[in-house]
Amino acid sequence: MNREKALRLVKDQLTERRYVHTLGVVETAIRLAEVYKVDVQKAELAAIFHDYAKFRDKEEMRQIIIDQKMPQDLLQHHDELWHAPVGSYLVEKEAGVSDPEVLEAIRCHTSGKINMSSLDKVLYLADYIEPGRDFPGVQQVRDSAETSLDIAVIQAMKNTISFLLKRNQPIYPDTFHAYNDMTMKVKERKLT
Repeated sequence: MNREKALRLVKDQLTERRYVHTLGVVETAIRLAEVYKVDVQKAELAAIFHDYAKFRDKEEMRQIIIDQKMPQDLLQHHDELWHAPVGSYLVEKEAGVSDPEVLEAIRCHTSGKINMSSLDKVLYLADYIEPGRDFPGVQQVRDSAETSLDIAVIQAMKNTISFLLKRNQPIYPDTFHAYNDMTMKVKERKLT
């Protein structure tokens, strides 16, 4: 699917503000993909569609999670997490995107997961650091992204976990597992 068609499909699903965010994620994902030798076309496509389900009706998303036998613990956590796995499903069904790597990057772009691929990391990070984002810690993550994809993703996850803890919010287990997995792998590489 070409960029223009994909952007048209996405624009119909988003508010103008979220569409501008998406364009920032796309450009950031392309740049990160080039730096870290990730397939640029896959990074671009995943970035375009990453928030496809962001504004879907909550009941529709709840039903998709149930019907598609997605992890049911999603329903016990904040519905902001739902748009990623539901979006992955809908992007395949409605937009015809069939690349499993692109769909997986969309699926885990809010929570992370154990054994994230480089494409998963690029999308996760691009969503976090795109130019429209402005919150404490984002510039440090942007700076880290210039030299280490893994360190930048770890910092982004750490910031997210800290943010949720300070607000007494539950943290989705995949995020803890992703953070631990990446932190241990980085430590192992430093020891060898």
